[in-house]
Amino acid sequence: MCRFGMMAAAVPNAHPDSPGLAAVAPPQALMLAGRRGGPDPVCVATGVTHKALVAFQGVPCLVRVAEALFEAGVPRPVHVSVADPTLLDGAPQVRALRDAGGLVSTPASSSPAASVERFLAAMDSPRPLLVVSSDHALLSAEMLRHFLAEAPRQQADLVVGVVPARVFRARFPDAPRTFVRLLPDAISGANLFWFRSPEALRAARFWTRAESLRKRPWRLAAVFGPLALLRFALGRLHLEQALARASQAMGVRVGTVTLPFAEAAIDVDRPEDVVLVERILGARHKGSAPSAAKQPLSGS
Repeated sequence: MCRFGMMAAAVPNAHPDSPGLAAVAPPQALMLAGRRGGPDPVCVATGVTHKALVAFQGVPCLVRVAEALFEAGVPRPVHVSVADPTLLDGAPQVRALRDAGGLVSTPASSSPAASVERFLAAMDSPRPLLVVSSDHALLSAEMLRHFLAEAPRQQADLVVGVVPARVFRARFPDAPRTFVRLLPDAISGANLFWFRSPEALRAARFWTRAESLRKRPWRLAAVFGPLALLRFALGRLHLEQALARASQAMGVRVGTVTLPFAEAAIDVDRPEDVVLVERILGARHKGSAPSAAKQPLSGS
C-alpha cells in the first residue's frame, strides 16, 4: 500500500470553509488482508496462516484494526478483502465480530492495488471508501479521526496519509523504517487511503498498472518523466512536485494528509516489526513511553 502513497499527487488544501467529515457521507471501509506469493516471514515467525491473525496482547491484528474503525465512527460492516474467506473463521474473536455483523469478506485479487480496483469497480453508491491494511496493529481511533476529519477537506478524489521522517524519528530514533526522500522532509506511508467516490477508480487502475512495472523501471520513467525521476533519485524533488506529476499521470486529483502520529507509519511487514509493536503496546500498558526520543534524523 505504501508504494502507492508515495506516487499519489498532492494538491493544495481546500478553502477553510470547505466541507468537513460531517458534510460528506460516511465512508465504507475496505480492509486489505490478502497474501502475497511465497512464504510470509511474519507468518512463519508467528505460526499463523495470515498476518491479519497475528495477535498482540491476545487480540488479532484484524480485530484491532476493526475496533479502531468502529471507535472512530466508521459504519459496520468492514469489508475484508481476502483470497480465502475462511480467514474470518481463523480465530474466535474474528468469528465473533463477523457473526455480529462487523465484518464481511470480499474477494481479493492478485495484489493490494488490484483488490482496491476490484472493490471500487463493484461499488454502486457515491459513498467514499476508506482503505486500511489488516496488519496495522497500532492503528487507533485517534489516528483515524484525524485522517477522516482532514481527508474530506482536500479538493481531491484520492487522499493518502503520510508520516514525516522527523515525526517518526523523534519518537523511534532507532526503529527500522523505510522513507521516501522528498523535500522538505522524507515521508513514510501510513496505509490510510480515502477514495472520495468510485470516480477515483482511475487512480486504482493506475496503481495496478504501476505495480506491474516495478521490474521495468524504464516504463515507469516513460510515465513520470526521466527528469522527475532523476531529481527524485538525487533527493532534490519536492513532495508537491513529485506527486503533482503522478497526479497528471493518474488523471485524478490527489491530496495528502500529514499525520502527527509516529505509530501510524508502523505495520507488521517483518518479524522485527512484531517485536517493535509488542514493545510499544507493552509500554502503553505500563503507562510509559516506548522509547527515549533522540535527535531526529532526516530519514532515508
